Amino acid sequence: MSTEAVPILMYHSVARTPNEATHGLSVSPDAFARQMDVLGERGFTPLTASQLAAVWRSSGRPLPDRPVLITFDDGYEGVHRHALPVLARHGFVSTLFVSTGWLRGEYDTGGGPDRMLGWDQVRELAAAGAEIGGHSHTHPELDQLPDDELVFELRRCRDIVTDQLGTRPASFAYPYGYSSRRVRERVRETGYGQALAVGNGLARRGQGPYALRRVTVRRATGDEEFERLVTGGPIGRDFARDRALTKGYALVRRARQIRRKAIRTRV
Repeated sequence: MSTEAVPILMYHSVARTPNEATHGLSVSPDAFARQMDVLGERGFTPLTASQLAAVWRSSGRPLPDRPVLITFDDGYEGVHRHALPVLARHGFVSTLFVSTGWLRGEYDTGGGPDRMLGWDQVRELAAAGAEIGGHSHTHPELDQLPDDELVFELRRCRDIVTDQLGTRPASFAYPYGYSSRRVRERVRETGYGQALAVGNGLARRGQGPYALRRVTVRRATGDEEFERLVTGGPIGRDFARDRALTKGYALVRRARQIRRKAIRTRV
């Protein structure tokens, strides 16, 4: 695998018995442990999102051998309960992107789809080597929001993470993987240095710091598929259905945007 092509693994919930809302995008604790064993046995070097971006922004600075990113979206409690001990055993760093309005505590909007992390647990993850990044406040489709709501989502998330952890989040992940030029510009203006999408392909420097691709790890991801994800093997067939759904939904979302613009113009 080229040193300029990096697998960025996208996890969500790690749970033995996930609820219906998170089941497909969850992984079992046993599967997660096996997957981390694969990374360790094959000599992968986990990086945080900020570490990868720093290397790619530098001139002449090489990536470590077999780089990989382990990322978690949303902020499910199982990341602390099940993933943290496994990561600690291997000495692996990770990146956790939190939707601040979904986490338990004073900012909780009640929108979390399953049992979510509390801020003490987030701090423990940070102390154990997890970079804490932003994932918006209430997890909307950012490219569908008017500008004032978009800016609120980004700033509210940034400010809460800063208040709770004492450091500003440097990395961002787009909810649902959706972005646009306008969204990427607002993410940069809010102070995030890099942002991750989905795309289900390897990340490359040429994608730019605000559109880095990730590969989705799901409950249905078997051992052979996981090997392909991290070694750069052919993964097209693994995500063919995802791409078809994404293309179809993109047309729906584009129609929504046009309709909203027409309504605002009439008003």
